[in-house]
Amino acid sequence: MNTKKFKNGVVSATVGSLWWGILGTYFFQYIAFAGTLEVVVHRCIWTSFILFFTTVLFKKLHLFKKIFSNKKKIFILFITSILIFGNWSTWIYAVSTNRIIDASYGYFIFPILSVFLGYLFLNEKLNKKRIFSILIVICSSIYLSFNFISFPWLGITVAILWATYNLLRKIINVDTDIGLFIESLFILPVALIIFYFIVQKGLNDFSFSSPENILLLFLAGPMTVIPLFLFIKGVEKCGLSASGMIFFITPTSQFLLGYFYYNEPFSTDKFISFILIWFAVLIYLRDLYENN
Repeated sequence: MNTKKFKNGVVSATVGSLWWGILGTYFFQYIAFAGTLEVVVHRCIWTSFILFFTTVLFKKLHLFKKIFSNKKKIFILFITSILIFGNWSTWIYAVSTNRIIDASYGYFIFPILSVFLGYLFLNEKLNKKRIFSILIVICSSIYLSFNFISFPWLGITVAILWATYNLLRKIINVDTDIGLFIESLFILPVALIIFYFIVQKGLNDFSFSSPENILLLFLAGPMTVIPLFLFIKGVEKCGLSASGMIFFITPTSQFLLGYFYYNEPFSTDKFISFILIWFAVLIYLRDLYENN
């Protein structure tokens, strides 16, 4: 693997993960007043709008048309659009119901699934150091799961949806933003129909009588596109396994944000799990760097 490409992928995946962990968590918690359904709807609508604008601006319509001529890629993008819609809905529901810790647990599990799927379907290599680091994370994640009052089904759902999404996007290897644009177009009709019924029932917070709410809900678009673009670009350049391990930045940031800003409890058990997981991440990334 090209070393420069690998480094660029690591940087891209790191920035995307930090964005999700800090800015993304804060922002979607801030606009939770609008309710899960309306936030998801506007996330879909404005993501589509922004990606249409960037596709035209950067003269990528020919790439858009080219992908549409490939039935296999279009079918897979249809599947990934369902996966990303499910991921958004689950995550926003968790944030709006003050279950950030529950959902972020899923992002601790996600890298394990990514490494496993990368090994299973993409022939990404595993040596003794990598297997050792994976085992540490598995043990830490299991240990962490026992410290939840109830089974973290939200986290499990987030992990499965996100890991499968990244695997399929890696397999078809389409231009990052064009792929996102096509996915958003598949979701858009459903989002518009849902928004129509929300307005009909008078439950919409997106209203011309409240310009501030319009701006906030519009920002759900760029707050979605930018980190997702960065992370998928990282997956493409440094691989599913490396980006998966880097993604531990996201749940770690969420835990820290929850503790220092939202005053959520941070037990000794969680602290121990954090240390073990990050020890494993460093082993894994160092080995990846030395062998690329």
